[in-house]
Amino acid sequence: MRAERLDFTGVADDDVTWTLLGTLYLRAWESGSRHPILADRHAAEAIRRIDYDFPKLHRRVRPESNQYLVALRATQLDEWAADFLRRHPDAVVLHLGCGLDSRVLRLDPPSTVDWYDLDQPEVIELRRRLYPEREHYHLIGASVTDPAWLAGIPADRPALIIAEGLLPYLDGAEVRALVQRLVGHFGTGELQFDGGAPWLTRLSPLGRWGIRDGREVEAWHPRLRCVEQPPFTTHWAKIPARGYRLLYRLGHAIPGWRNMFREFRFTF
Repeated sequence: MRAERLDFTGVADDDVTWTLLGTLYLRAWESGSRHPILADRHAAEAIRRIDYDFPKLHRRVRPESNQYLVALRATQLDEWAADFLRRHPDAVVLHLGCGLDSRVLRLDPPSTVDWYDLDQPEVIELRRRLYPEREHYHLIGASVTDPAWLAGIPADRPALIIAEGLLPYLDGAEVRALVQRLVGHFGTGELQFDGGAPWLTRLSPLGRWGIRDGREVEAWHPRLRCVEQPPFTTHWAKIPARGYRLLYRLGHAIPGWRNMFREFRFTF
């Protein structure tokens, strides 16, 4: 049976399009390079099933350059997540603001892991049509700031919480309340997310929350410990294109440029 095609041609060219399709398209584009960093074949397969004006999206997202930021960010979080799952094969995973990310397929966790992808109800319905169901994989259609959904998540196992491309778009009070609620719900686990510097957030029309250092978040709960916070340029050597590899290498030597974006890994 042929896989269902998804018609996105009526979707407005707005922030929702960027969130749902922009990053998916960048991961798919990067997977087609000769030496991919992330190699997200699931994203490429998803793009082939979506009807949309991709030439227009291509011009907007500029994959020739932006693919590396997305690929390096996702790769770092995937590596941390895979490490956690190796140590905790009975874990509960919360992927917050999952969008159309194929992370559960990329990591392919064992059936002993319960994985929850959460996003707005309309996004979750798209995921149901785009990606296959699998054992112990759960979809939650809700706002991440709504406290009600958390009550249905098992709290008696190690928890891995991933929030990629999400927290900068919440305001500071929402981020703090969410983090405190999550850490309070689980006995032990890790929180992994990306964040931008406050000055960069102020330049973005969508940005609302910025972070300078993991110690700011540690202060929100006594069990939180920031164990890693590498800049986005850390793995510049993985970039196959010589020009962009040199650009990221030079940027890594400049503190203000290096620390524009970081990935954060907390234990609790």
